[in-house]
Amino acid sequence: MTRTTNLSRPIIEALYTEALVLADDVRAVFALGTREPEAGEESQVRIALSTEGLKTTTRMMHILAWLLNQRAFFSGELSERQVRQHGTLPPDRKADPAALALLEPETRELIDETEKLHQRIARLDEAWRSGFEMASPARAIHSRLERRLKDLG
Repeated sequence: MTRTTNLSRPIIEALYTEALVLADDVRAVFALGTREPEAGEESQVRIALSTEGLKTTTRMMHILAWLLNQRAFFSGELSERQVRQHGTLPPDRKADPAALALLEPETRELIDETEKLHQRIARLDEAWRSGFEMASPARAIHSRLERRLKDLG
C-alpha cells in the first residue's frame, strides 16, 4: 500500500460522500429524539439519547465543515492559508460509556462509526498540517500517546 503524501480531490470527495450518507443515518436515528416519550420509557434513556445525539450530530457537523473547507480549497474558493488558519477539525467529544449502555445496539454502532470517521479525518488533518512528513517510529508512538492523553482529558 502506498502512503498518501498529500490530500487530493478524490480522497476528499470519497470522504464527503461517506460523511453525507452517515449524516443522513444520524439524522434519521436522532430525529426520533424530538418525539414525545412513550409510556413507560425511562427518562435516563431519553437523556442518553438526547446527549449522545447532540454529540453525534455535532461531530458530523464538524466533519462536514472540514470536508467542505477542503472542497472549497480544491475549487479555488479558499486559499491554503485560509484553510490552515480556519479549517482545523475540532477535537471530538467521545460518547459516554454509561449513556451508550442505555441505547440500542444499532444506535451504539452508528455513534461508533461517526467516532471512527472523525478519528480518520483528524489523522488526515494532522498529517496535512505537518506536510505529511514521515516521523521516526519513536516520534509516531509519542504523537499517538499525546493524542490519546488529549482525548482522555
